[in-house]
Amino acid sequence: MDATTRATTAPVSSPALGASVERREGREKVTGTARYAAEQPCPGRTHAWPVPASIARGRVTGIDTSAALEVLGVLAVLTHENAPELSQPDDATLAVLQDSRVPHRGWFVALVVGETLEAARAGAAAVRVDYAVEDHDVTLTVTHPDVYAPDQANDGYPGTRELGDPEGAFTSAKVRIDTDYRVPPLHNHPMEPHATTAEWHDGRLTVHTSTQGATTVRTVLAGLFGIPEDHVTVRAEHVGGGFGSKGTPRPDVVLAAMAARHTGRPVTLALPRRFMPAVVGHRAPTLHRLRLGAHPDGRLTSLIHEVTTHTSRVKEFVEQAAVPARVMYAASDSRTTHRVVPLDVPTPSWMRAPGEAPGMYALESAMDELATELGMDPVELRVVNEPDTEPDSGKPFSSRHLVECLREGARRFGWAGRDPRPRSRAEGPLLVGSGLAAATYPVLVHSSTAVARALPDGTFVVGINAADIGTGARTVLAQVAADALGVPVDRVRAEVGSTELPAASLAGGSSGTASWGWAVHEACVGLAERLAEGPLPPEGISVRADTAGRADADSPFARHAFGAHFAEVTVDTVTGETRVRRLLGVYAAGRILNSRTARSQFVGGMTMGLGMALTEGSTMDAAFGDFAESDLAAYHVPAHADVPDIEAHWIDEDDTRLNPMGSKGIGEIGIVGTAAAIGNAVFHATGVRLRELPLTPDRVLSSLRERGGS
Repeated sequence: MDATTRATTAPVSSPALGASVERREGREKVTGTARYAAEQPCPGRTHAWPVPASIARGRVTGIDTSAALEVLGVLAVLTHENAPELSQPDDATLAVLQDSRVPHRGWFVALVVGETLEAARAGAAAVRVDYAVEDHDVTLTVTHPDVYAPDQANDGYPGTRELGDPEGAFTSAKVRIDTDYRVPPLHNHPMEPHATTAEWHDGRLTVHTSTQGATTVRTVLAGLFGIPEDHVTVRAEHVGGGFGSKGTPRPDVVLAAMAARHTGRPVTLALPRRFMPAVVGHRAPTLHRLRLGAHPDGRLTSLIHEVTTHTSRVKEFVEQAAVPARVMYAASDSRTTHRVVPLDVPTPSWMRAPGEAPGMYALESAMDELATELGMDPVELRVVNEPDTEPDSGKPFSSRHLVECLREGARRFGWAGRDPRPRSRAEGPLLVGSGLAAATYPVLVHSSTAVARALPDGTFVVGINAADIGTGARTVLAQVAADALGVPVDRVRAEVGSTELPAASLAGGSSGTASWGWAVHEACVGLAERLAEGPLPPEGISVRADTAGRADADSPFARHAFGAHFAEVTVDTVTGETRVRRLLGVYAAGRILNSRTARSQFVGGMTMGLGMALTEGSTMDAAFGDFAESDLAAYHVPAHADVPDIEAHWIDEDDTRLNPMGSKGIGEIGIVGTAAAIGNAVFHATGVRLRELPLTPDRVLSSLRERGGS
């Protein structure tokens, strides 16, 4: 069977797939027996606490560690003067304690190791650092003199794409929208902070770390410390969330390994939450200009999306926020561009749906503004702009059921009963409104390897170095295996989270299940064929499968998931507080492999989108060069009381051009579009268009007052 045939095999049917199977590790988590990176039993364990730079740019001219070393229980203080020397990393954010430079506030300049966590923390407070301070610049503006157009944005997307004559088409359009939107810096803040326990023994390194990709961590550590990869073992059995921030190794794993080598003792380092925004990535702020030109019937003639964002001087990262506009709507003349400014800020990185989350907020808000200008229903505006092929590439879609999502969402939400006039519904001081937005996310599949074993007792084990970051990967992979083997799912066990298992791609880009599941499916199909050949030998049978060259092959089809979000909000005209009464999402995301965990992923993404819309936002302090909101007391994520009613639904989508399971990623599309739906609902409630997130009470109230009060 060749690669093309394998990639387009129609999904098989089994009761195991799609069933509402409980998480395999659920009981361990709720009873506290699940062990995370900082909780591993480790005789002789020590603890480490980092010292962040207190300047925004410059270099260290001296470090006095004497007081720290006198603290009872302090074992060592690592600085750039005595830390183990590392090989030059490809990712410069990992070159910690290697020289005296300070590229941004919060960069680690020392690490204290103590017998206890308390000793390490007290020692860190006693370290005295002298600096040569340089002028810094952390302020992002569209007109910044250092702005440039990158060749590529994140994930290799071209920085600029242009089709036809977008400027001319916009100028001649009968109806035009030209508006700006602003999304602030956002932070991942997983429940489990970035943490590592590291230990050296006879030149071999073992780390337990909180990561979305243990295979990558092993490769990076081997390179940094100049040892063979088979001398490094990385385990990540349980991971308490990541949202992209754990998609690449972070300084905690490097520092813990350095400290363990320096002291000869096991070292645990769990980053204090207040330190995380500076060293584990963040969603970069994005400044958007959207120009839409259209015929009076709503058909787009021009679509221009220009994004300006920042990156650090340590490493370039460009949020691909203009890319979704290349997928969504039929506009023969378009331009999507990215511009980036290098500043003295922490290095931005992946955060749930990088590019799509901020980009679709701007695009879907602009589409709502266009619908208002046209006097057209927002659902119908999107329907009339439905493309026949992907606008950017011209490729046919493997499947695209956005219109079905919009229609089904409108039916379930009761959209037809909505009075389209802004400010048309009030309940005392509360203004009530509803809004919608579309969503998209690309289908990503990467090569992985898996092994499947048949045991003499009639059970099966599949092994793959996947990362279960709270998504239920163990459970779904067991279902994929049971489906391919034709056995009940309770006879299958899935082993994940260790480099002692076959290598796998990371849990990122909503690619995990599609990538790992393909390898598991192939291994189990091969195992089933072996079992059909004769009796099972006493030692059992193992079959290994590698999808390299097939899972990540370029497809002749444009492959995306789509969805539609609907929101109902109330806006208090006295306080400016916005409350979301209802969120409803309908998705077309291939075959849903586990209805229980899928609904959890959709709802989680929508909740995160609610936070993006109403509560989450970070401020870069221009004077200090620091994020002002650096912990959960200041950076507000939604609580249960903020999410009274969320519904997630999906339509049956049979796409044979994806993988053997027929599945698309679902971890990120839930956040895409949610913020725009809420923002559009706020406009419908108030008649006031707010174009900067989050929609905090002060912003809403001042906008209401500018309009003329209640």
